[in-house]
Amino acid sequence: MKIDLRSDTFTKPSTAMLEAMFTAVVGDDVFGEDPTVNKLEGMAADMFEMEAALFCPSGTMTNQIAIKVHTQPGDEVICENLSHIYIYEGGGIAFNSGCQVKTIKGNRGKLTADQVTEAINPNDIHKAKTSLVSLENTTNRGGGSCYNVLDIQLIKDVCLENNLKLHLDGARLWNAMVANNETASQYGKIFDSISVCLSKGLGTPVGSLLLGNREYIKKARRVRKVFGGGMRQAGYLAAAGIYALENNIVRLEQDHQHVKQISNVLLKKDWVGEIMAVETNIIIFEILTPYTPKSFANKLAEFSILVMPISTTQVRMVTHLDVTEDMIKNLIAIIETI
Repeated sequence: MKIDLRSDTFTKPSTAMLEAMFTAVVGDDVFGEDPTVNKLEGMAADMFEMEAALFCPSGTMTNQIAIKVHTQPGDEVICENLSHIYIYEGGGIAFNSGCQVKTIKGNRGKLTADQVTEAINPNDIHKAKTSLVSLENTTNRGGGSCYNVLDIQLIKDVCLENNLKLHLDGARLWNAMVANNETASQYGKIFDSISVCLSKGLGTPVGSLLLGNREYIKKARRVRKVFGGGMRQAGYLAAAGIYALENNIVRLEQDHQHVKQISNVLLKKDWVGEIMAVETNIIIFEILTPYTPKSFANKLAEFSILVMPISTTQVRMVTHLDVTEDMIKNLIAIIETI
């Protein structure tokens, strides 16, 4: 029995999701004539109480479009130093938008309003113009840590005071909302743009959404075309997104509980060092001698369990809808023998 904990991007569509895809009514989305894409975008916009949404192939694309629309070449983007937009999107901020980045070392991937205030450049022709702040929730390299929405509001206040736009990389925002009992509309009221993924914990094979006001999404649609993201009969993919929004959000709590079970057994092992506090579906922990992250991953691979070494000292595990209760019990039993 293969247990893949490398990422929640390894999920596969369920039988019910595939059936929704097979029976989707489609058209040409570049012409705005795919009814299933239009339905998905409308559903997402309504959820977040934002004016419009745009369906794209990936979260990297939605993030990069968001940055492109918010900025001009030569501007500066503020983000946390382990942000996905900075370290995992191929230098896209520089390549696509011609912007530089000011990174801030936060707490498990999270920034504070005071940190953002300090990072804003003065109105000086020698300095790049600060135009955008980007946050990530949950934080990938922060071990699935979540912002408190009140702290985000303080950052929004700083942005308003300094005429800055605020973007959210919400690839796993669904996990944060379930963990903290929050609503999508709370986020829609704060951010100028939001990127959310459908292909992680929600289990679709492809797809992310960018949300904003109508004029912003109109510009984003043009940038999507330039980036090569204009899909045609994309309704087959959008149908999976609709199914996910209707069926797979509440069940994310199961993934969170599974990580807590893994954490409890790791706490008992003397070859495990610091474990980041578990908040959602990601656990990052330190490996001590006699193991290394690579050798530990190789050890688990002998049992068909796949995990991700993410540094010279740390391993990451991510739970998702394809990891069952029986798989977690099997994993725990194996860890207990190591």
